[in-house]
Amino acid sequence: MSTFTLNPGGLTADLPAGTSLLQAILAVGGQLVTKCGGNASCGACHVFVVEGRKGVSRLTPAENAKLDTLVGVGSKSRLACQATLLGTEAVTVEMLGALSG
Repeated sequence: MSTFTLNPGGLTADLPAGTSLLQAILAVGGQLVTKCGGNASCGACHVFVVEGRKGVSRLTPAENAKLDTLVGVGSKSRLACQATLLGTEAVTVEMLGALSG
């Protein structure tokens, strides 16, 4: 299990390993719309993992390729549809320009 926190708003839940960040965001009551159905092709689910980056799965080639095409990407950037919780530590995600509750 991982304690997942969504900011802004501080929405929190304990979620099982293997939960995608997209599923986690929805589970705590956040709102995030994807246009590609979770296939790493639209970039609409771009989020920042601000704490617990080692508690999230590694970047896949598809995710890395999509992130390379987005504006505002940094070292903490992930696609919520691709990254999953590992259950090893608490994870905090920040959504910028999106609704969180």
